[in-house]
Amino acid sequence: MSGFVFNEKPINIESGEGAYLYGSDGTEYLDFGASYAVAALGHAHPAVTDAVQKQAEKLTYVQASYPVDVRTELYEKLAAVAPDGLENVWLCNSGTEANEAAMKFARSATDRSKIIATKRGFHGRTMGALAMTWKDKYKKPFEPLAGDVEFVTYGDEAELAEAIDEETAAVFLEPVQGEGGIHPAGTEYLQTARKLTEEAGAALAFDEIQTGIGRTGTLWACEGAGVTPDILTSAKGIANGLPLGATLVADWIAENPGNHGSTFSGGPVVCAAANATLDTIVEEDYPSHAAAVGEYLKAELEAAAEEHDLPVRDVRGQGLMLGVQVKRGANRVLKNLAISEQVLALPAGRTVVRLLPPLVVTEGHADEFVESFVEVTK
Repeated sequence: MSGFVFNEKPINIESGEGAYLYGSDGTEYLDFGASYAVAALGHAHPAVTDAVQKQAEKLTYVQASYPVDVRTELYEKLAAVAPDGLENVWLCNSGTEANEAAMKFARSATDRSKIIATKRGFHGRTMGALAMTWKDKYKKPFEPLAGDVEFVTYGDEAELAEAIDEETAAVFLEPVQGEGGIHPAGTEYLQTARKLTEEAGAALAFDEIQTGIGRTGTLWACEGAGVTPDILTSAKGIANGLPLGATLVADWIAENPGNHGSTFSGGPVVCAAANATLDTIVEEDYPSHAAAVGEYLKAELEAAAEEHDLPVRDVRGQGLMLGVQVKRGANRVLKNLAISEQVLALPAGRTVVRLLPPLVVTEGHADEFVESFVEVTK
């Protein structure tokens, strides 16, 4: 019997270390996708492995109504590194769940129902989060979904202003759209969203599931714009491969979050992994490293595209969250990278090659990627 949801690739992965994965046949692959930004510190990072092993020897699970030191430590760490004012933390198992919680918390706190999301946006695949996700290919088979969701054009301040009213519970934005093609929001757009939601008494929710934990060059992408939301969701790399999501909220949201919960909220082993991940990212200043290596990678890709007259329309993004828009299909490029060059990356739509390498990659890894990219596109 085999799985039926995922379209499995013809590469059987056996192990990993740092920025590399290893197939069961011994083939080494440079991982520039990090499984959609999950392996933030790369594979088998020793600090995370050690934390997981030590916690597993003590306690693997007890539900969240019983305080556990390792979970309390994570609450405190997240509150300490969050944008100012987001000191209330709810833990779950995935980004989708974090967004589901955010949606519920906003509606309960405001006693309103209308949610504003953006075209090209992606917030998850369960029924609530899916209602805020733009593409029909994700939604059509499962309709009807949760109602009262309105979509606006990403980056259009006037359209956003027109949509927000006294019925709006929350506006959900990705500071950089990931699935939608790697589109960073302008600083003024995020600042306008902050102003408009405050005036309307609505919550501003930033989906930082892919952008957070240092990927864009700051610990949270919203910090780069100087904007603090009322709700921030995180997942992906937060526990470096173990399933964890987090919803961080302002006091006024936490005062009336409604009835919500999760059996596996904040499991001790996963919390231990997250504590080690956060400590390492903050203490070794990986956000600054991501900014520097990301800038180098972007510049090298642009230079290579010009020098070799590659079919590249654009290179965009922030830090180590980059999108290379190609003239030919992205999936063909990705297949050739994997099979011919042993380099793994991701799509973001039909024409964008998405790069989300582990934050530990170096300029040497960037050079290796660029050389392979040139080989498959020239």
